[in-house]
Amino acid sequence: QVQLVESGGGLVQPGGSLRLSCAASGNTASNYAMGWFRQIPAKEREFVAAIGWNGLNTKYSESAKGRFTISRDNAQNTMYLQMTSLKPEDTADYYCASKRTDGPYYYTDAASYDYWGQGTQVTVSS
Repeated sequence: QVQLVESGGGLVQPGGSLRLSCAASGNTASNYAMGWFRQIPAKEREFVAAIGWNGLNTKYSESAKGRFTISRDNAQNTMYLQMTSLKPEDTADYYCASKRTDGPYYYTDAASYDYWGQGTQVTVSS
């Protein structure tokens, strides 16, 4: 079992920045791919960014590309999402997820992931 806890959400003005963190605990000895998703009420969870276990392979949604950066620190069992140039349409609950993997792959499909955090709210508004 892996437990994931997100932090770093909050209220930010358009054009501002936030850094989300996802701390993993439990059985973190295996290699895990990780990802960030977001969701607004009445809509499906949307892929934002993903990263392979070695931190080298990354993938972004079109809306995140060029503005968000995903990274991880395996020594600290923590993943990050640096978000810049935030827009009101980035407002959502952000979730981190992890999936045990046997290679440095990333996954963009929410159904692929085994573990999820409880989410952190991001509101972009003036």
